[in-house]
This record gives sequence, structure tokens and C-alpha cells, in this order.
Amino acid sequence: MTTPKRTFALFISDLHLQAAHPRTAEAFFRFLAERAVHAERLYLLGDIFEYWAGDDDLAEPFHQQVIAAIRAVSAAGTAVYWLAGNRDFLVGPGFAEAAGLSLLEEPHVISAGGKRIALVHGDAQCTADLKYMAFRAQVRDREWQQHFLGMPLAQRKAIIAGLREGSREAQAGKSYEIMDVAPEAVEKLYGETDASVIIHGHTHRPAVHETNGKLRYVLPDWELDAEPRRGGWIELADDGTITQHGLP
Repeated sequence: MTTPKRTFALFISDLHLQAAHPRTAEAFFRFLAERAVHAERLYLLGDIFEYWAGDDDLAEPFHQQVIAAIRAVSAAGTAVYWLAGNRDFLVGPGFAEAAGLSLLEEPHVISAGGKRIALVHGDAQCTADLKYMAFRAQVRDREWQQHFLGMPLAQRKAIIAGLREGSREAQAGKSYEIMDVAPEAVEKLYGETDASVIIHGHTHRPAVHETNGKLRYVLPDWELDAEPRRGGWIELADDGTITQHGLP
């Protein structure tokens, strides 16, 4: 008799959760309650929130709702892991403790069924976008973050709102090729991690890419409050089988 495959891990990213998008949030909560609780591990690969201004914003009602939903999965026995995106890289130990999850540095490598799988958000591989890479280096600097987090929460949120608007205007003038991951950066990641599979998000361009027998899975973003509606996740079985799932 064939042994049934077990769900070793689930991967999602780019939900951009915010109180103004309740349908997307509800879809996420259903995913957690119906899918994630049956997996050994859940990996949240960045931009789960539309933005995160700091762990002193934990008490905000919508954030409390998200935290409670994630913590319920952790309490049910699923190990939950968080890898920062370009919108929520300020998530820290306070959020991690409240949600019952572990923070990861990228790239993070896991193994299943003999496969080495590298996990990243994906923005660090968009090396052709020189302006974004300079901005990323600035905001990921520890001293910059300490200075920023020292500002009042309301001031931080105002600054973030301005940055988001500036980002939308900048993206309007960039090609898809500039904003996509660069082939050279992908090859470098394969080499640094000795992985045969990469899973990432960020680009909002779900696909499976094959290069020299190595696979790269791109996660979809989630959007159920506007058209076209979209979303999904990737499932990894304990034998290494990888399956893509779309939202119903």
C-alpha cells in the first residue's frame, strides 16, 4: 500500500494585508484555519502586511486580528516562520513572540525528499533596479532602522505613506524586466545555497522557471478586494513533491 504524502510545508507571500482590504484578510484567515493547521510548517515569505511601521503598533485592532489568526496555527502544532519582505522588514521579536512564529534571515535553505530549497522574498534579486537596490540597502541598515524606530509611530506612518506613493509613481515608469529578478542574481543564489529549487514572491508574476534542470517557483500575490481576483500558495510534500494551488 502506498504511503500517503504528508504536507511538509506551505508557502505564501505578498498578501499586503490591510484593514481596507477585508476580503483578502478573510481569505488568509480561511487559509490558516483550513490549510495551514494541517501542515508541519508554514512559511510566510514577505509582504504579508502592506506595511509595518514597528512592533509598537501591535495593539492596532486589525494587527491583533492577524496576530491571533497566526498564533492559532502555531498553537495547533504548525511551526510558523517569517521571512521579511520589502514592505514588512521592520517586523521584529515583539511581533514574533505575539504571533508565535520564528524570524528567518534570507536566504533560508530547507530540505525535503532530497531537494535543497532556497527561500527568499525576491526583492534582493531584482538587481537591475539600481534605485530600488540603493533604497533597500539604506532601509535594511541597522543604524537607519534604529533611528527610524526612534521616531513617533504617527510620524513613521506618515513617512511610509509618502514612500508608498513614491514607489507607485516610480514603478509606473519602469519596465517589467527592470522590476523582475535578474538571471545573474538567480544563478548566484543557486550557487551560494547549493539549492536545486528556489521559492520566492515579490514580483507578483506567478510561474515556474527552469534553468539547467533547476526550478524557480514564483508565488502569487493575493487580492480579493479588486479585480482581477487572485491568490494562492505552494505546497511541499515530505517526499519533495511541489504543488501550486490557486484560491478557489
